Amino acid sequence: METPLKRINKYLSEAGYCSRREADRLIEEGAVTINGKIPEMGTKVAPSDEVRVKGKLVTEPKSDFVYLAFHKPRGIVCTTDTRREKDNIINYINYPERIFPIGRLDKYSEGLIFLTNDGDIVNKILRARNNHEKEYIVRLNKPIKGDFIQKMAKGVPILDTVTKKCHVEQLGKETFKIILTQGLNRQIRRMCEYFDYKVASLKRIRIMNVTLDIEKGKWRYLSESELKEINQLVSNSSKTYDN
Repeated sequence: METPLKRINKYLSEAGYCSRREADRLIEEGAVTINGKIPEMGTKVAPSDEVRVKGKLVTEPKSDFVYLAFHKPRGIVCTTDTRREKDNIINYINYPERIFPIGRLDKYSEGLIFLTNDGDIVNKILRARNNHEKEYIVRLNKPIKGDFIQKMAKGVPILDTVTKKCHVEQLGKETFKIILTQGLNRQIRRMCEYFDYKVASLKRIRIMNVTLDIEKGKWRYLSESELKEINQLVSNSSKTYDN
């Protein structure tokens, strides 16, 4: 029976090295080699091939995955680039195995974020069309007035598109709750800026079925029940790439 080959980005994600998206970036930069040669995007890997990233050998894909929930403090950057960014999430957590964040929270936001070494679940969760909810508490720089809440919920023109309809609820004079199923770049901040508001603080308090129950700067493993439900939620999710 012929041994199935895997695309290089899938191989790197299943090896727990990075997400497929990050793998594509590394391939484009020429940082990946297969048997000493720089591959093209989409090149497939056999079990006998030697794969290296920046000269470092990547071992066979692992089956033991870890899944962390982390309360990211303000000022920490969600990047695996530990050389260029000193305040990065990887060094901050200092987990003994290589892990990477699922999605992002910008530097000036805080709250819940997942980290893992399971590249496939990263791709499933990040697919916006799979409608995975993320809930935030937002405080503005001035009191909420008029129909701001209703307009935010209906959709806002930013980044050459209109945001999806979403649930928005006012909590206080300057604060509101918003539940998104999208992950556009700095989406909430851009939505507020469109209506001449600035975000004073932003905190993510839920991702899908997992709520923020950790002290700032601390992490915990996702429970078996949480993982089971997450896997059910993403079971019909489209993968970003084929095999």
